[in-house]
Amino acid sequence: MTDEFKAKLQALLQAYAAQAAKQEPADRTTRDHADRRMCGERLHSMVRPVLEAFLAELKSAGHEAAVREHIERDDAYPSVALSFTPRSGLASALIFRYDPRHGIVAQREVKHAPWKGRPPTGAGDRLGTIGIAAVSEAWVETKSLSFIEAVLKAN
Repeated sequence: MTDEFKAKLQALLQAYAAQAAKQEPADRTTRDHADRRMCGERLHSMVRPVLEAFLAELKSAGHEAAVREHIERDDAYPSVALSFTPRSGLASALIFRYDPRHGIVAQREVKHAPWKGRPPTGAGDRLGTIGIAAVSEAWVETKSLSFIEAVLKAN
C-alpha cells in the first residue's frame, strides 16, 4: 500500500472515530438490542415454522432443502433462511432477515440451471419488507411460494 493510500485510509478511520464518538452509543445500543431480540423471537416463532412446513413438502417430493436460523449472533442481524435445491438444479435461498430501517426483509437468490442457457447468477432480489409486528404466516407463505415457483421455473 502506498503512503498516499495509507494516509487516505487513516483519514477515513479518524473521521469515522470522531463521528462515532459524537453519537449516543448507550441509548442506541439498548434500542438496537431490543429490536434485534424482538425480531429474532418473531423470526423463530412465526417464520421458521412456515419454512419448516415447506421443507417437509419439498423433501417429500424428492428435493433437497434445509432451514437455518441465526438469531443469537451479535455480529449479524437475525435471519431465518430456506435453502432449496431441485432434483436437477442448483441451490437457491430465501432469507428473512432483520433490517433496522425496514423491519423484516424477504430476499431471494434464485440460481438458474446453466444447461438451460443462462449462467448462474449471484444476485438476489427483494420480495418485500414488513414491520416486525406485522409479520404473519400468510405473508411468509406468499413469499415462500413465490420463491419456490421461481426456482422451479429457473431449473
